[in-house]
Amino acid sequence: MSGTEEKRRAQIARRISEARKSAGLSQGQVAKLMEMHRPTISEIEAGHRRVNADELSTFANLFDVSVGWLLGEASETIETDDPRIQLAARELK
Repeated sequence: MSGTEEKRRAQIARRISEARKSAGLSQGQVAKLMEMHRPTISEIEAGHRRVNADELSTFANLFDVSVGWLLGEASETIETDDPRIQLAARELK
């Protein structure tokens, strides 16, 4: 595996892990929802297993993020005018 491919896989793995945690889901819950084994999710988040296009799409839908964000093609931060942030803030009040 080339260095560039390794860095890209690590970035995708980090973003999947970050999105899962932000969604408040455990690896076991994600595995069940995606009909995978929990160790598979662990391998994906560790960057040891490739994620295919269908899986990326499923992760994005599950975590309510874009595939572009998971791939590192979109900003790392959510803008404060994002409707999801505003809704969460209202609910916390």
